[in-house]
Amino acid sequence: MIEIQDLHVSFETPGETITVLDGLNLTFPAGSASAITGPSGSGKTTLLNVIGTLLPPTSGSVTIDQQDISDFDEKQAAQFRNQHLGFIFQQHHLLPQLSVLENVLTPRLAGGWDEPESQTKERANTLLERVGLSHRLSHRPAQLSGGEKQRTAVARALINQPKLILADEPTGSLDQESGQKVAQLLLELQAEQNLTLLLVTHDLQLAEQIGNPVNLPSLVS
Repeated sequence: MIEIQDLHVSFETPGETITVLDGLNLTFPAGSASAITGPSGSGKTTLLNVIGTLLPPTSGSVTIDQQDISDFDEKQAAQFRNQHLGFIFQQHHLLPQLSVLENVLTPRLAGGWDEPESQTKERANTLLERVGLSHRLSHRPAQLSGGEKQRTAVARALINQPKLILADEPTGSLDQESGQKVAQLLLELQAEQNLTLLLVTHDLQLAEQIGNPVNLPSLVS
């Protein structure tokens, strides 16, 4: 599913070049769940952003489902994200003026969807029922608990029927009980839908729960 070869990511700052990823080689099989760990500055989020086409690599290649995404232009990257990837962030990034159901449907706003809106809405309702939020469809984010907001974000990440889910500290802002429930939900959905899941975390207990830990050494002092 994902093959990373000789990946380098550097950032130019006044007077120096900061290297975050230096010659990284990794493979993630289709349908696998993997936890990406490492100290602050090890490039965990940077790696996720490169795989998610949010950040181009300095050099090296990233192949996802036999597509080399390394040289995508901005339009190609945006289209690839919208149609093939699901993102879940530590801060759920829900739109406060929209209902739970409307938030799950927001990826359609980018365009390029072939299916009728009614079909997408039906799937959104099914996903929200699966994550335990069928009684919250018309609620705004301000009316939700932290765990409910993150479960809404999980449903939104799945609305485009992706094969790859990228999760950046998805339980980092939750209490332990809510975090465990969200993590368990992700694993259940990953298994049910044969998704490839990459999850960045500082939580070693969560990393063990996800399995297949990939530890990145810090290159930034």
